[in-house]
Amino acid sequence: MSLLMSNMITPFFFVSEHPEAWIVLGTALLTGVSFIVLTAYSGFSRLLGLGHLPWIPMVIYLIAQVDQAPAGTWFAFWLKAVIILDIGSLFLDTANVVRYWMGDREEMVKGLSGPNSCSLDQPLES
Repeated sequence: MSLLMSNMITPFFFVSEHPEAWIVLGTALLTGVSFIVLTAYSGFSRLLGLGHLPWIPMVIYLIAQVDQAPAGTWFAFWLKAVIILDIGSLFLDTANVVRYWMGDREEMVKGLSGPNSCSLDQPLES
C-alpha cells in the first residue's frame, strides 16, 4: 500500500511544481504495463519483479535531485520516501527474480495464467 501511495497517488500533489513527480508517475504507468505483460506470460509469479526494472534509472535520477529539494518540505519528505521504499522493493524483486531463474516458477496466486486463466478473446461465462 505504501508503494501505491508514494508512486501513484502522492505525486499528484507535486506535479504542478516538480518534474520529479511526473517522472515517478510515468514510471509507475510503465511499471503497470510491464506487470500486465509479465502476468499474461507467467501468471502471478516471481518473474513480476522484472516489472520494476524502470525504477532503477528513476531512483538514480531521484537520488541526484534530493540535494535540490527544499529542505523541510513535504516534497523533500516524499522524494526521500519514494527512494527508500522503491530501493527496498527492488531488493525484494531481485531476490524473487533470482528464485524464478533458479526454478521457483510456481504462481504465487493461482489461476492468472495457463489453461484456467481468462483471455480477452474468450466468451464470458454466466
